Amino acid sequence: MKIKVKLFASLTRYLPPDSKNRTAELEVPEGVTAGGVLDQLGVPEKLTHLTMVNGVQQNRDSVLREGDLLSVFPPVAGGLGRDGPRAHPACEGRHECTRTLQVSKP
Repeated sequence: MKIKVKLFASLTRYLPPDSKNRTAELEVPEGVTAGGVLDQLGVPEKLTHLTMVNGVQQNRDSVLREGDLLSVFPPVAGGLGRDGPRAHPACEGRHECTRTLQVSKP
């Protein structure tokens, strides 16, 4: 059966080379789970934070059906480091950042 897999952010490196727009169309066996597809692609379980099937949050044990869209997001980090504000993520490592993440303290 055919399904589509859409991986976001750092997970896109696990998509097949012919993928477009962070999406791949895959031929998978009947009864395959979301986790089975991610294992087939080599996506480490610890890097999968949010798994959705057709826009609805599911777990890795969800059985997929013909035409399903499996979307997966990695964990997201942010906020203050131990030393206070840190460089804006879009700038980190590219140049001296003049912006910082602003966090209000209670």
